[in-house]
Amino acid sequence: MISLISLARFSAWVSRSLTNSGTYRFLNVIEIYGNKLPDPVTLFVIIALIILVASALAAMTNVSAINPSTGENIEAVNLLSGEGLVQILTEMVSNFANFPPLGLVLVVMIGVGLAEATELIQALMRRALSSTPPKFVIPAIIFIGMLGNMAGDAAFIVLPPIAAMLLMGLGLNPLAGLIVAYASVAGGFAANLIVNMLDVLVAGFTEVGAQIMDPNYAANPAMNWYFLIVSFLVLVIVATIVTNKFTIPRLGKYDGKVEQMEELTDDEKRGLRWAGWSALIYVAILLVLTLPSNGILRNPETGSLVSGSPLMTGLVPIIMFLFFIPALFYGLGAKTIKNDKDVATMLGKAMVTMGPYIILAFVAAQMIAYFNWSNLGPIIAIKGAEFLQSVGLTGIGLLVGFVLISALINLLVANSSAKWAILAPVFIPMFMILGYDPAFTQMAYRIGDSITNPITPMLPYFAILLSFAKVYQSKIGIGTLMSALLPYSIFFAMAWIILLVIWFFLGLPLGPDGPIFLPS
Repeated sequence: MISLISLARFSAWVSRSLTNSGTYRFLNVIEIYGNKLPDPVTLFVIIALIILVASALAAMTNVSAINPSTGENIEAVNLLSGEGLVQILTEMVSNFANFPPLGLVLVVMIGVGLAEATELIQALMRRALSSTPPKFVIPAIIFIGMLGNMAGDAAFIVLPPIAAMLLMGLGLNPLAGLIVAYASVAGGFAANLIVNMLDVLVAGFTEVGAQIMDPNYAANPAMNWYFLIVSFLVLVIVATIVTNKFTIPRLGKYDGKVEQMEELTDDEKRGLRWAGWSALIYVAILLVLTLPSNGILRNPETGSLVSGSPLMTGLVPIIMFLFFIPALFYGLGAKTIKNDKDVATMLGKAMVTMGPYIILAFVAAQMIAYFNWSNLGPIIAIKGAEFLQSVGLTGIGLLVGFVLISALINLLVANSSAKWAILAPVFIPMFMILGYDPAFTQMAYRIGDSITNPITPMLPYFAILLSFAKVYQSKIGIGTLMSALLPYSIFFAMAWIILLVIWFFLGLPLGPDGPIFLPS
């Protein structure tokens, strides 16, 4: 196995190569071609039109495939026929209304949105970092950054400037705080200790993709949870090493004006106390409902907490209340909420931010429906699986390859839900035919989707990070910033892929209802 020293030298070499390049050719190519791509909504419309045309051509040329499990001959369906056009028109509303990711994400966003609006998330981050002993500051920033993913995109904006001021107060370069905080939030996007909105979002698209092969398949948002917890712990260690060995030494000392982080007000401290107690009471109630053998959140027939239990089927509202209740009590304690009208207003503003996602979901729902109706999904999956089997690429190499493909696509299309909406209907059925459970394919995608997040300029928060950095170094450029983030992507990729391979060979479940292989 390659030694850590060798990996470190390789990472440093790549980083120096980018830093010393006068034109940053590699970075410029990504930025130029990424900027030429259409908006995800437009991209879905284009793909939907391609599917319609492809369905007609496939039907006219009698394209078909034999389902290996049933022996059924699956033929392509022409959606540009009269019958197909009627179906497109009459089922457009139901496609959207019944689209699993839509309702799941909107429900969770009720809780997350209130937590953002009341400023609970910001206060938690400031409190956690301000009370951390100096020698644990960097691991704490990384820990909070990865944990902050459960709050959606707020951590991208809130944590980097707090981390910068904190490291500045310790006599370190504030740019190091920006870099490590951003890398932790972006690169560790698929690692967490708590099932959160991202798990719900990707599971929705996974369920749609898996139902191409198994109409009765139901995705559990927690099906990657065990792997995510271990990933979280591993990446905290890896990011700490990278920060101490690369980031801080490379950035050197800071000679500018030292700023101090604002202390929490008495109202904010009271709000955090109320939020903490309310969260503890809520968790205690959940434990009372789950731990006893006759708990009402267990499967009433088998007593299981996983298979067919109300705990798993009701996981989305449980997550929503996990955010909503502490946020409500924080707002009351911190006086950011004065009455019920404030709550309604905050929730309304939170839903306004979901407008772009709702439009994206509408177009994605139509595209995926066309893909299903045309039978192109199972045909491509069967043909693709047959090809992979013929070349012998069906083991862990296939999954690692899929991780790397997802990582490369992420450099150009940083919208996680948009990518998975496109990839899931193709790769989930294909890997199911090869015997892999959708949970495993989903996890491979999520790793690839995360590891190149720190270095892609297509992520909208990269521009915000650059503006933060210019406060401390006015002439800093995109290449300099990206070269500082590159070691995180490299080491995250190596550590995560190694962990996935180990998990694969041990045959461990990825989470509840999340095996590696489909039941035989």
